[in-house]
Amino acid sequence: MKYSAQQERYDKMTYNRSGRSGLRLPAISLGLWHNFGGINMLESQRAMARKAFDLGITHFDLANNYGPPPGSAEENFGSLLKQDLAPYRDELIISTKAGYDMWPGPYGEWGSKKYLVASLNQSLTRMGLDYVDIFYHHRPDPDTPLEETMSALDLIVRQGKALYVGLSNYSAEQTREASRILKSLGTPCLIHQPRYNMMDRWVEDGLLDVLEEEGIGSIAFSPLRAGILTDRYLNGIAPDSRAAGPSRFLKAETITDEILAKVRRLDELARARGQKLSQMALAWVLRGGRVTSALIGASKISQIDDAVGALAAPDFTDSELALIDAILLG
Repeated sequence: MKYSAQQERYDKMTYNRSGRSGLRLPAISLGLWHNFGGINMLESQRAMARKAFDLGITHFDLANNYGPPPGSAEENFGSLLKQDLAPYRDELIISTKAGYDMWPGPYGEWGSKKYLVASLNQSLTRMGLDYVDIFYHHRPDPDTPLEETMSALDLIVRQGKALYVGLSNYSAEQTREASRILKSLGTPCLIHQPRYNMMDRWVEDGLLDVLEEEGIGSIAFSPLRAGILTDRYLNGIAPDSRAAGPSRFLKAETITDEILAKVRRLDELARARGQKLSQMALAWVLRGGRVTSALIGASKISQIDDAVGALAAPDFTDSELALIDAILLG
């Protein structure tokens, strides 16, 4: 059956301006890091992409190496575009990235102009696109001059292959310098994508301040800490959970009794607020307006529904925020 997007798709989503740009992003964005690769069922991916757009999630986030195997998430998203979303291209914000190992030899990773331009060309081919809305440098390169990497981002915009550029995993000082260079080239940095959640708050030690000063937006990845900040592990590690599997991003030994005790106390607070723990964790990341969007992953439609439902929660009281801090410090 031909897909037709829900007419009321924009009614319940919140859209936040990214820094001092003219672009607004949905408060909840969908990342295709997991569950959209070649090892996953395309029909399941199709259902999740449809659901996301029907709920007002206009931003779909990819990278050259997302899969597995690397590149397959972009290929699958290209298929989803062709099947369902192509008529809505002008309503979508599609991003991709380059920086990690992608192909053999000296030009297949990091931050050289050679690599970044070639990688985006490959990404566009895999997705069947003429341009992406946002192209990120995925990680700092310790050996390539920052001026070369930023000039590559500027070139890509001038070539019409990306509308905006962003950074990911850059420190506060690296971000400040990259922003200075990009401004001097006439292509300001739109957005930064750092890891940020209740249990990983490094961005509060300077990065968020730099982003505000430079007029750069932010989109937090891993806002649920790979599923720890959900009800998934409240009763231990289930055999079918990510922590019980071969994932290199979440190991069973990282979910300690101490962490579980904190998660259970956070869950009690969430239920007192009328939320699921995952919803409270997303609302917490977005509190105060310092983060533009929370980037979720999903393996089923209900998780997308829950994430968007987080936006209906009341603002945190000072006492609730203090209690969260006390739980995390305890």
